[in-house]
Amino acid sequence: MEHEDGFRLEEQPGERHAVFCRLEHVVPWSIQGPHWEAGPLREPSDLEDALTNCAECGEPLGDVHLVLVRHRGEHRIPDAFCSVGHLADWAKAGGRWR
Repeated sequence: MEHEDGFRLEEQPGERHAVFCRLEHVVPWSIQGPHWEAGPLREPSDLEDALTNCAECGEPLGDVHLVLVRHRGEHRIPDAFCSVGHLADWAKAGGRWR
């Protein structure tokens, strides 16, 4: 995977993350039981400022939530989720491109 392409997932707050080269790889990752890497991601902090609701259900995010950032060249596109299940449902439906 190119360093500037793919998807980065981080638990907020937390010290664990996962990296995917394609959105559809989220689905088997969630089915097999999420496998996390240790340590935080190094994303710009302002990416998460506008994220207040789950991209799948629309409910306000709780204290613990997930942030998925699409890397496309120099662009960063964030989405947030209240659970791994909602992330997987969103990915199955095609994400932002449903």
